[in-house]
Amino acid sequence: MTMTRVTHFGWLLVGGLCALTGSAHAFDEEKADHALRFAQEQVSRTASRPDIPPNLYPKTSTDEGNWTLVRDDDRVGWTQGFFPGLLWLMYEQTDDPSFKEKADAWTRGLEVQKTSTESHDVGFKFFPSYGQAYRLTEDPYYRDVLLTAASSLAKRFDSTVGIINCCDWNAPEWQVPLVTDTMMNLELLFWGAQNGGDPVWRDMALSHAMKTLTDMVRPDGGTFHVVDYDHAGNIRSRKTFQGYSDDSTWSRGQAWAIYGYTMAYRYTRDPRMLEAAQKVTNYYLDRLPPDFVPYWDFDAPPDQQVKDSSAAAVVASALQELSTFVTDPGVAQRYQNAALSMLDSLSSPDYLAEGTRSPGILLHGVAFFRTPIKPTGDAIDKSLIYGDYYFVEALLRFKQAQKPEAPPEEEERGCAAVPGGALAVAGLMLWLLRPRRRAPVGA
Repeated sequence: MTMTRVTHFGWLLVGGLCALTGSAHAFDEEKADHALRFAQEQVSRTASRPDIPPNLYPKTSTDEGNWTLVRDDDRVGWTQGFFPGLLWLMYEQTDDPSFKEKADAWTRGLEVQKTSTESHDVGFKFFPSYGQAYRLTEDPYYRDVLLTAASSLAKRFDSTVGIINCCDWNAPEWQVPLVTDTMMNLELLFWGAQNGGDPVWRDMALSHAMKTLTDMVRPDGGTFHVVDYDHAGNIRSRKTFQGYSDDSTWSRGQAWAIYGYTMAYRYTRDPRMLEAAQKVTNYYLDRLPPDFVPYWDFDAPPDQQVKDSSAAAVVASALQELSTFVTDPGVAQRYQNAALSMLDSLSSPDYLAEGTRSPGILLHGVAFFRTPIKPTGDAIDKSLIYGDYYFVEALLRFKQAQKPEAPPEEEERGCAAVPGGALAVAGLMLWLLRPRRRAPVGA
């Protein structure tokens, strides 16, 4: 068979398989660019409002088209890092100095919390803000603040239990609580240990991730939200705080686990982290509705099945990275296809806030559904600043992945490169069914 026929057959085979399995997703650069342009408009509009100075931080949308705001020095609040993080991502995308100026202003306002030791949320506050700032500018000011914040977070490590104690807010009901959310905050410790901080911070973070895996992740890959220990390290309870029930799986908590284990593998290359990331990911993907955006809890009854776009945004970002770590091509493709299906839904009119009163980017987020702990709930079916942040991060990861390292044109492969998938199937079938001549004996 000549090289021309081999190449032609290869294209027929790839095209046929692509068409037979269906297009993995409808998401493309045009949709990504549209969503990013809208995101830029929304973020710029918020940053230009005179009633939102740099010491106030957007959190959730209101029915009137405004933001609920959190002060820079609010230590109970956990969301202040996401708006400056969005501004930094906008600066990265546009190279517009006005975004950089505003990002810096809202970032510096959080320095007042760099020595806070009351909760694990110092990670949420500082890594999206100061972390993005240092990544994009390499200004040592941002690095120094990050290391101070990491030192503050490390003070919450309980060496007896081997975890970062979540917070002081729920004492005495909880003694030494472990929550899924903390998986996200570990990045501050991993990064700090690699960038001039105490190397033991890495050990703390890895210990916490392993304890989460053994005590919080169920055999089927679902997660409890809270595991509480006594001061001797014994488990007192496994329960929920924001989920439907103690035995249910809160979808954003599962998203934190997916992102957190993926990030932990990036820093450690510990195969246990990669295995954990796949375990919690497979549980999540196996339980998604057709549009790939989960309900706020995977086990919520039919009359409480409200979507949470923020969970989808977190996972859409994480899976694009996780797909580059797994070695099985089929699994990698499944993760990538799922991420792009999520982005396709989130960028559609069903979820994008374009044409609505919302000041945010995504609609249909759930901060805290109505539960016995909080009967009235909080920010149900609203825009959430953290959902917006991870959505934009996911869009930018997608855009970055579209810039391959200039492979030769003849090496380009994949369904997107195959012209006419349906025609390819027909051609493939005809080729396979064609009359074949017997090869001479001994050939």
